[in-house]
Order: sequence, then C-alpha cells, then structure tokens
Amino acid sequence: MQLEQFVRTLPKAELHLHLAGAVNARTFLKLAHKNNVALPDFDEVEDLYRYDNLVDFLDVYDLVARSVVDADDFHLIAYEALEHVAKAGGRYTEFFFSPQVHQDAGISYQTMFSGILQAMDDAERDFGLVSRLIPAINRELSLDRSLEFLELILPFRSDKVIGIGLDYDEEPFPPAPFKPVYDKAKKAGMRLTAHAGEGGPAANVRDALDLLGVERIDHGYRVMEDPDLVARCIAEDIAFTVCPSSTVILTHWRDLTAADHPIRTMLDAGLKLVVDTDDPPMLQTDLAKEYRLLAETMSLDRASLAALALNSLDAAWLDDSTRRAWRAEWTRDIDLLMAEPEEAHVTN
Repeated sequence: MQLEQFVRTLPKAELHLHLAGAVNARTFLKLAHKNNVALPDFDEVEDLYRYDNLVDFLDVYDLVARSVVDADDFHLIAYEALEHVAKAGGRYTEFFFSPQVHQDAGISYQTMFSGILQAMDDAERDFGLVSRLIPAINRELSLDRSLEFLELILPFRSDKVIGIGLDYDEEPFPPAPFKPVYDKAKKAGMRLTAHAGEGGPAANVRDALDLLGVERIDHGYRVMEDPDLVARCIAEDIAFTVCPSSTVILTHWRDLTAADHPIRTMLDAGLKLVVDTDDPPMLQTDLAKEYRLLAETMSLDRASLAALALNSLDAAWLDDSTRRAWRAEWTRDIDLLMAEPEEAHVTN
C-alpha cells in the first residue's frame, strides 16, 4: 500500500477547520457573483487564494464570508466542506464558524444556523461523516460584541453546537480579555478551545488554559518558548491542533523539514498533537495531504501517523461510550492497514 492510500484510508478526525476557509475557489466566485461582492482582479480563479501572510489571508477570508448570504449559501459551503473532509478519510469533524462577520452584513443567526445544521445532517446521511459546530469569536472585536455573540448562540446550543472558539489575528488581541465570555460559556455547558500561541507568545497559551479554561489549544506553536509550560501541557495531556500547510503559508515557519519547525519540536517533546487542515481549499490541501506532508518532511513512519490519528479521537468532544466504541473500531481498521505491505511511491 502506497503512502497516499494509507493516509487517505486512515481513520481520523478533523478538529481545526474553519468553514469560511473551507470554501473552494469556484464556489467563492459563484457566490460572490450571486451576492454582488466585488472581488480583486484575477486571471485564474485559483488566483483568488494567493497570499503569504495571515493579515492578507484574513482579508480574503472576510471576502469569502461576505459572499455567503442566505440559508442555501450556508448549506452549500457547509455540505461541500464536509464532503471534502469525508473524501480525505475523515470520520468525524468539529469545525469552526465565524458568525460575527455575517452578522455585520445583516444576516440573522437563524439564517446561518438553519443552512449549516441541515448540511451537517445531509453530510452524515450521504457520507457517514459525523460533525459538530464550534461558533468562534472574532477576537478583533470588542468584549461587548463577544458577550453579545454568546447570548445569540446559546439558544442554538445542542448536541451539534457544542462549544466556542477564539480566532482571527491573535498577536494584537491576546486571550485574557475574553475571560468573562468563557466563564459564561462554561457555565452554560459549552466546550472551550482557543487559538493561542500561533502569532502571539507562549504566555497566550498559558492564559488560554488558566484564564479561559480551554480544553485544547489551536495551533499553539510558540508554547515551545516556555519549557515549564511544555512540561505542564504534557502532564495535563493538553491537545494541540496543528496545521502543517498553514504554517508554511501563513507563518514564518516556512520549512517543514527544518529541525526547529515547531511541529517537529512539539512532536519530539512529547506534546499531544492532532493533525488538521485549518482552511483546506484556501491552503490547497486536505486532511490526508497534511498527514502525508508530515510523513514526507519529518520522516514519520506509519505507526506514528496512526498514533496521531488516534490522538484526534482522544481530543474530540465525544461522550465516553462513543469514544470507546469508535476507538475499538478505529484500532481494528488501523491494525488491518498496518498489516498491508508498504509500497514505494512510483512517479512517471
């Protein structure tokens, strides 16, 4: 079995996926035309997704989000995103959704959620992919806006809308000010995660854990600047959702083969990592490709890839009985895959 088939067949969960970042370029173009959103000049449709830093990326991300207007639009992008996960071998996903950018365009939460939740049901029926939704706070907005966000999403809380996240540009907007929002969300029974330690310092990871009370960290690469915090995260079994292609395109860690690339050093340190895509079409990737990238650039063997896949299940927000049943099933499937003889990749 060649590596590509192995990583695509490997049972795995996707826990760090942004809905607006999961819109393929042709769908973006179609929705922008439909909803009269002006686009920058381009020659090929794929040129719409060209950037080399996080700020420029977020500008495009906001354009994509503003192109999604009615319930059918939300259904379309969510269904296509979930299909993309399933085709890459994902069996479960928890994906982020940024409602505030749509709210600023005058779109009601009811419109957003109705399209997305229906797509989640349809994707489970059509692809067998179980999914859960994590509305995420735009950290660039005020605390008052974030508290309003929470009050608006709580009526939609269900087994499908399970937690909150914190995203957008981290470096100028640390997590600490959002403690009141996270306190209220936790009291309401929401699960908690946050982007921290990607553009901001290791202290943001510590604050996300201590002040926000998060259960896992999204990105978190700069945790490696604080050895004591690394030791603590290992001891507390904190999971980090890492996105290889995202680091290459949107951060200064451009070389996945480098010995000091944070994903490499996090692995070597023994941190619990979950491999994810972040914004797959916008970064020209999918979940299987992210596993293959780590195998090829960091010399990970198939047993290591399988362990990462099981990490994704361990870090998922599942009830204990479901986790146990799925772990038994995934382990059986992984054992069968591991028994297949390895084949070298053949190029023409």
